[in-house]
Amino acid sequence: MRKKNNKKNKKKQRVYVNNHHKDRLFIRLFGSPENKAGMLSLYNALNDTEYSDVNALELYTIEDVIFLGMKNDVGYILDGYLSLWEHQSTKNPNMPLRGFLYHAKMYEKYIKDRDIDIFSSALQRIPTPQYYVFYNGDSEAGDIETLKLSASFINPVEEGKFEWTATMLNINLGHNDVLMEKCSTLKQYATLLDKIKDGIKRGMDVENSIIEAVNWCIANDVLKDYLVRHKSEVIGMVLTEYDEKKHIKNEKQISWEEGYQLKAIEDATEMLKERYSLDSILRISKLPKEKIMSIAESLNIQVM
Repeated sequence: MRKKNNKKNKKKQRVYVNNHHKDRLFIRLFGSPENKAGMLSLYNALNDTEYSDVNALELYTIEDVIFLGMKNDVGYILDGYLSLWEHQSTKNPNMPLRGFLYHAKMYEKYIKDRDIDIFSSALQRIPTPQYYVFYNGDSEAGDIETLKLSASFINPVEEGKFEWTATMLNINLGHNDVLMEKCSTLKQYATLLDKIKDGIKRGMDVENSIIEAVNWCIANDVLKDYLVRHKSEVIGMVLTEYDEKKHIKNEKQISWEEGYQLKAIEDATEMLKERYSLDSILRISKLPKEKIMSIAESLNIQVM
């Protein structure tokens, strides 16, 4: 009976990790097998190349790297590059570390797939890493920003001695115009996101902003073919992304509030030990009287 339950639990976990996730719209447009043309177009725009054979692209996205139930990455091999793209709506200084760890997984897969002997006395050739983060958040950002892994190091290292970078590209409209003109799909994607933000700024709720933006794009030939075929799915995907963003914001707020309250409790405890008056503790800690009295009781201190 125990063995059966273990097998059942493993099966549930495997299904959740590999299958029960939702793609982001960015992944669908630039990282799915059926849209390799969009991926190749963006690759050409980034690298100033003119590749036309979509079959030359080898998808290398690691399927079990899931965040909040959603795939967040596009990995592929082309022309000797092992590339990773990520889409972010918030600035994150830890992107170089994330990209470093993700590339390690892709290299591990590459070595296994090609049966490469890393213990050989001969130098083994591997694809060159390439890492881009596509940012469309509301915080100020330049067209191109280079994020460095060395910024995370506890001990500084000599420049160039050991480094890993993430190139963050601002894809809000009005930024990276040359790149947008080279890849029309990216520009149209940015236009859709801009229209959604505009609706929210005008006071619409998120869902109606998305619906209005999708309808506008269809009427104005922006991602029209794709949106006509997948309209309800796109609305669901983008709505889920906004829900995720709200979830992260709420979690950060909860974390901040918990930290603030913990600090207030610590301060109140110290003030009780130093025999501060109840009025002073209330004023400084901002804690309710009941909480302060409870702390005092646990310390066996009489509050004046």
